Amino acid sequence: MKAPWNFARFLPLAGRLLSRGRLPTLLFAVASKGALQGGRLGKLKDDFRLLQALCLAYWRGEYRAISPKALLSVVAGLMYFLSPLDAIPDFLPMFGMLDDIAVLAWIMKTLDAELSAFRAWRDRQRPEKLAVVERLPDTPEQLQLEGPNKN
Repeated sequence: MKAPWNFARFLPLAGRLLSRGRLPTLLFAVASKGALQGGRLGKLKDDFRLLQALCLAYWRGEYRAISPKALLSVVAGLMYFLSPLDAIPDFLPMFGMLDDIAVLAWIMKTLDAELSAFRAWRDRQRPEKLAVVERLPDTPEQLQLEGPNKN
């Protein structure tokens, strides 16, 4: 399945973001916009949360069983979701989120096997552990300080 139009330009940006350790900043921005736009995500709301949880678990070093290419696609998709100027600008009422939803749906379909493995990993975790792994602290700086698990 071919990547959505305009998605490829976010891949190098996602690579730089990951290499510079800026994933916490992205996750906070995504959580903020997701809270505002949650109703417009429709059925993809749970999938959106799954992508956020995957990134948090990866950042904390709890889940690393994802290929670098898949992680890059997830991060690029979240960056696309954040961008107000993508294929259909977000400021256009009723239509601005359509391309964002299409990109998130494409990621869910394309990375189905990797996301199913993450779901299975989550299902094996104790609820108390997941609550810690998937919790966003109050600020991106606090998540940055937690850093990848140094166990």
